[in-house]
Amino acid sequence: MTLSAKEIVNIAHKAADDKKATDITVLDISHISIICDYFLICTGRSSTQVQAVAEHIEETLEEAGVRPLRIEGFREGSWILLDYGDVVIHVFQEMERGFYNLERLWGDARLVEIPANK
Repeated sequence: MTLSAKEIVNIAHKAADDKKATDITVLDISHISIICDYFLICTGRSSTQVQAVAEHIEETLEEAGVRPLRIEGFREGSWILLDYGDVVIHVFQEMERGFYNLERLWGDARLVEIPANK
């Protein structure tokens, strides 16, 4: 069974929330870019938490039968990118998130509301 991009986002959102990631934001960029359909952006307080959030997202999605195409930045733990094709997940430390400010960079994207505990 293949999951839709929206299902992947929902699973990743819950996994990030499970590990106490903060400021979890989902942007729908499908109408403005061919890169992917969704960005999920979240923040961890330390490199250890950023790594734990990213690892938990990866493990949870793998249990659902979805594997990343690429993972970048895991060793440093300041900004980890998990590329699932139609969904790209960014797990930042607060300083890096503020510096790169993807929400501003992709300001034309639609904000996707995902209910808590989805």
